[in-house]
Amino acid sequence: MFESLFGSSMKTQMVAPEKALAGRDQPVLPAARPHTVLGTSITGPWPEGTRVLYLAMGCFWGAEEIFWQVPGVISTAVGYMGGTTPNPTYEEVCTARTGHTETALVAYDPSVVSEEELLKIFWERHDPTQGYRQGNDVGTQYRSAVYWTTPEQEAAVRETEERYQKVLTARGLDPITTEVAPAEGRTFYYAEDYHQQYLDKNPNGYRCHATTGIPFPDAA
Repeated sequence: MFESLFGSSMKTQMVAPEKALAGRDQPVLPAARPHTVLGTSITGPWPEGTRVLYLAMGCFWGAEEIFWQVPGVISTAVGYMGGTTPNPTYEEVCTARTGHTETALVAYDPSVVSEEELLKIFWERHDPTQGYRQGNDVGTQYRSAVYWTTPEQEAAVRETEERYQKVLTARGLDPITTEVAPAEGRTFYYAEDYHQQYLDKNPNGYRCHATTGIPFPDAA
């Protein structure tokens, strides 16, 4: 287990792009293979009509595990997104000098599972008020983020964030700090193979359990 998973030396300020690590031209996942649980491709192509949403909610091992269990999810993968460094390694992301956050790719069938259903899980299964941390995991790589790829997703992200914030505010919690932005212009860099479906390969592996403990409210 990497010491940096527990955040003892992580930085909590975003690196300036000009100070980010240089990275590399080649991906750190040179050849994709099927999802170890779902049997589907982790890189696509996926069936026509599939949508992709990128969700960051702390350590990506547990985030990916949560979503591969959701009916209607076609595939998941983990990677690095939202920063500057091209094709970073895990060790580089852990230095907080790439600007990326640990991110789960969720490819899903919107006729089976809606954006709101996925986002309900997202908001409830981590603490979106913690800034550059989740529980004991401290650093910019653990920040909460949602990157959308469709107008429907954007609408759902903004509406569910507003709805959840009202509940959190009423309970005395801090404002949501989740980064919400389009995926366009933000490359998802696949993480190393050993990170993909990590908790399927290592069932007793680390999971972050930081949450607000406050259920996401039903629509009025």
